[in-house]
Amino acid sequence: MCRNIKTLFNFAPPATEEEIRAASLQFVRKLSGFNAPSQANRAAFEKATADVADVARTLMESLITTAPPRDREVEAARAKARSAARFGAVKGSG
Repeated sequence: MCRNIKTLFNFAPPATEEEIRAASLQFVRKLSGFNAPSQANRAAFEKATADVADVARTLMESLITTAPPRDREVEAARAKARSAARFGAVKGSG
């Protein structure tokens, strides 16, 4: 699993189009092995990113849960704490 792809489902507020596209782009980068495609592959790369975003949006709209939505700020703070515990505090980040 690509660590840069974040969970987007069941948050308040819901995931934005920008977040869905960013996750889709990371997924396509991971699958293709390209951080940025060549000119020859750019159209295929962009189409794949758009297609993945469409499927991701459909998936999130179709999912059902009884769990209350998670708070983005609380989850971000938890992720930051996990990162600090794992890698240590980053200088200049405070």
